[in-house]
Amino acid sequence: MNVRIDDMLLQMATVLYFFSMAGYGGFLFSQKKLYQRAGLSLIASAVLLHFISMAAYTLSNRHVPIQNLSQSLSLSAFALGCMFLFFQYKSDLKILGIFASVLLSVTMGIVWLIPDAPAEKNEIFKGFWFYSHILLIFAGEAALALACGTGILYLLQEKGIKTKTPGFFFKRLPSLDFLDDAGYTCLTTGFALMTIGLVTGFIYAKVIWGRFWSWDPKEIASVGTWLIYAALLHLRFYSGWRGRKSAIMTIIGFSIIIFTFIGVNLLIGGHHDTFTK
Repeated sequence: MNVRIDDMLLQMATVLYFFSMAGYGGFLFSQKKLYQRAGLSLIASAVLLHFISMAAYTLSNRHVPIQNLSQSLSLSAFALGCMFLFFQYKSDLKILGIFASVLLSVTMGIVWLIPDAPAEKNEIFKGFWFYSHILLIFAGEAALALACGTGILYLLQEKGIKTKTPGFFFKRLPSLDFLDDAGYTCLTTGFALMTIGLVTGFIYAKVIWGRFWSWDPKEIASVGTWLIYAALLHLRFYSGWRGRKSAIMTIIGFSIIIFTFIGVNLLIGGHHDTFTK
């Protein structure tokens, strides 16, 4: 049986994502920077192999790997890896690697568990506006996933501070202010990318179907998700929704993103259901 080079590279990337969990797990328990650096290097190497795999697939098949559920999840993992590396450089929130490595490994594990259905090339899934829409939406959702991660860390740290006997995470997590600021950076970045991604999606719809809006279930769910994050940012600016309230909302928001990404397509259908077949 011939093994495609893109599959082999993707398998190698998946193994490195899984190994990165061990690195960050060691860092969580020992607090030794050596483990954190190992985990970070493994994720960076995995992202590089992941990119080469997608490039090889694109050159071989003459279309980007975004034609079914397996490829969509793989692209979402790649976007998450890229955004994690960016925010790691920007905020140096080392412990966020625990969340990122677990989510990356789980996502790629699902990719390999899904039956390898042939991905048929669809001629409408191409062009500048389509690729802009896909890249911006996936990058935005990846940033919002990391905002969810910082929200979880915030709640764990807050619980440790409030108890009379601080638990396991108290000495292992940064201050609440640092976590809140890091989460806000992820939130605003993700929201901005999602906003532009939705705009490019509307333009793409106009080019392909002759109208900006068609009441597609995914369109409705995506705009609804955008409104939730817009409301959260509004409440942060004008009603002081920082800290715990913001952390909880980022977790809820990302849960809705997961449903919008998979649940809407599988349960309801519409223009976007091709990506989850």
